[in-house]
Amino acid sequence: MASFALALGTATKNQDGKIIEAYFPAPLLNPSDELVNALSALTDYTSGNQVIEVAPETCGAISEAFSAADASQAATFANKAQQTTQPLVLVILENDIKPASVAEGFLKLQLISHRLVKPHGVVLDGLFGLLHNIAWTNQGPIDLPELPERQMEARLKGETLTVECVDKFPKMTDYVVPAGVRIADTARVRLGAHVGEGTTVMHEGFINFNAGTEGVSMVEGRISAGVMVGNGSDIGGGASIMGTLSGGGQIVVSIGENSLLGANAGLGFPLGDRCTIESGLYVTAGTKVTMLDADGNAVESVKARDLAGKADLLFRRNSKTGAVECLTNKSAVELNHELHANN
Repeated sequence: MASFALALGTATKNQDGKIIEAYFPAPLLNPSDELVNALSALTDYTSGNQVIEVAPETCGAISEAFSAADASQAATFANKAQQTTQPLVLVILENDIKPASVAEGFLKLQLISHRLVKPHGVVLDGLFGLLHNIAWTNQGPIDLPELPERQMEARLKGETLTVECVDKFPKMTDYVVPAGVRIADTARVRLGAHVGEGTTVMHEGFINFNAGTEGVSMVEGRISAGVMVGNGSDIGGGASIMGTLSGGGQIVVSIGENSLLGANAGLGFPLGDRCTIESGLYVTAGTKVTMLDADGNAVESVKARDLAGKADLLFRRNSKTGAVECLTNKSAVELNHELHANN
């Protein structure tokens, strides 16, 4: 019984018994038919995409099934889950289709953050409407209608319930910390971000869900939803990249390898390899760009979208005329290897 993904995890429910979030420490991509069949025999799974509540006493046998499939981390979690009092859910996705439940959505977000799939590598259509705002607190996620009572209860115990944010998406590091990264302010990287090994996210850097970096990058600006930044590329301080929500526009904004988006610059079209956009320059897909030859003479005028994916380009603004110009980027971007050393 072939499946796309599966995971065992804990879930948080509101007072109405509805799941508002789920944590999956060891999701599996493309699990074997033998594992799916073994889990089917232990649970109520039949076929399709299902979210199944699991009793702790079943987790011993589930752990053995994971072990037989060489899924050691999943087996360890299942073994420990025998002692939990938290609700447990097993999510099995036979097909990669639009998520139909909160648990399915959270599993897909964690597949990205675990680097098992890349942004745009999993169907997230409708996710933003499926999830709702949650109070993410030092005592875990709390459904907003329940928050005032929980705050009062905490105060009456002499405690403070700290609300870290109110959002549909929690911070990634509460669920997974990928190997080989530095994140100065963890609140600025949402669950569902893909943070490549070697990436540094500074205090003002931001990575949205279904977006991220391929490998070594310095992120001091904003990587919006749907954007992927290639290995060796830098996002300068205060820089902005226009996002592409799942199911949104036709143009997927991205940055190739070894490129530089300068401080306070902006990007609204796919940038190729070894390209530079100078500091303070915002180039959208419709920006008129004057192309220059090797002698600095104007050759033609094109829209930036016509240069999508082309390598070795330097975009700058003419300080006298204000025109946006593009010429061959003769000096390839060289990253500061010491600055990017995370370990």
